[in-house]
Amino acid sequence: MTDKITALYCRLSQDDMLQGESNSITNQKAILSKFAADNGFHNTKFYVDDGVSGTTWERDGFKAMMADIEDGKVATVITKDLSRLGRDYLKTGELIELIFPDYDVRYIAINDGVDTFKSENELMAFKNIFNDWYARDTSKKIRAVQRAKAQAGKPLATHPPYGYKKSDTDKSQWVVDDEAAAVVKRIFQLCIEGNGPTQIANILTADGVPTPTAYYRSKGMRVSYHNAKTKRWGMATVVHILERMEYLGHTVNFKTYRKSYKNKKLYENPKENWLITENTHEPIISQHDFDLVQEIRSHKKRR
Repeated sequence: MTDKITALYCRLSQDDMLQGESNSITNQKAILSKFAADNGFHNTKFYVDDGVSGTTWERDGFKAMMADIEDGKVATVITKDLSRLGRDYLKTGELIELIFPDYDVRYIAINDGVDTFKSENELMAFKNIFNDWYARDTSKKIRAVQRAKAQAGKPLATHPPYGYKKSDTDKSQWVVDDEAAAVVKRIFQLCIEGNGPTQIANILTADGVPTPTAYYRSKGMRVSYHNAKTKRWGMATVVHILERMEYLGHTVNFKTYRKSYKNKKLYENPKENWLITENTHEPIISQHDFDLVQEIRSHKKRR
């Protein structure tokens, strides 16, 4: 291929947005376009990741660029600075020092003065380490803010549980969604009457009760939930509802956690590590009925 691609890579994370326009995708594109034009780089192509952390490599734009690199289509990769490529100094270093050279790809970070076709790159490793430290420090600050919020009894979840909705006057406060709450109450009552989760799911499906996802969609909300691809209620959805302490009027935080700021995968937290703040919103289920359901389900599991 005689006219290989000049890859202009842009990335913006949620944290970068706090720093204003200087790191915006629009601004990055303008800087990269001008640099390419001024320095004779042709056949430019943008690869963009908007709202994606630099500590993860699961980015659509980055993966598309790497696919083109591995296909031998790219001659040069240009970013505004090193941190746009990534904030994990080990992986970023591997890309710049090993992977890019292996595919004969030149790398330029404009603001950091990095150009792998030149030899004056001694500070690059230190800059990558600083970018990694910045990501770690930002992660710590975010966790501190979240813990303070949780300790004040505020929910960290983006969306309230099925049966609740956000207050019109205070988005951090949950209020009862009467239509969905009626279904939650029915699910608990069906369990008390001796029906198991699968039976309850079949009853709701037979009665044409919308699944939580279908209900949210009917309200114009984009919310993922169990059983998202079917109109049938699933056992897992019913079990999930029967186990939620939020229906008692409590806020439950830290049900999940991440092992590292570099690992975006969520892991289930042991119940003893949950942070439960009681009586933060109106209950849908009484303590008596909730305890009765847990006892019924526990008894069935032991049999």
